[in-house]
Amino acid sequence: MWRNTRSGWGLVSITLHWASAVVIVGLFILGWWMTDLSYYDAWYNLAPWWHRSIGMLLLFATLLRVLWRLFQPTPVAHGSRMERVAAHLGHIALYVLLLTVMVSGYLISTAKGRGIGVFDWFEVPAFFSNLPDQAGIAGEIHWYSAVALLLLAAGHTLAALKHHILDRHDTLTRMLNPARTRRR
Repeated sequence: MWRNTRSGWGLVSITLHWASAVVIVGLFILGWWMTDLSYYDAWYNLAPWWHRSIGMLLLFATLLRVLWRLFQPTPVAHGSRMERVAAHLGHIALYVLLLTVMVSGYLISTAKGRGIGVFDWFEVPAFFSNLPDQAGIAGEIHWYSAVALLLLAAGHTLAALKHHILDRHDTLTRMLNPARTRRR
């Protein structure tokens, strides 16, 4: 039940998938809201602290997720050959965009040479800093890749719903319940 099989996703993959989805949407909303905060707003320093801390935890979870995915079987995809290729390329693009968002966020936060404190539990050091216009360039990349990530995730959601509702495949149900695909 914990591990993936060729017929379904395991509990580890399912948990990482849904937790990431919720966190990504939440971070996007928080990030967008933060851009309108004024210096005198009570959340001016607190909101970025939450955003950075959660973002770093998501980065670690994503790296774990990629490692897990490399060593686990992938369930057989449904649909036509074109749909399966599009799904594969879409998943790669989701991971690339997700890592781009998080690495660019890291580069924004460490541009002045300070590490990122993660909920005051530990600090992620600034490995790269003081690059020419680091915060500005990383900020542009962070914003546009986050928007692209959300748009691609919306397409991913619509494709899953299409498979579930129109095609009547178990694509969505096997991402919800690891035991469901084991019964066959």
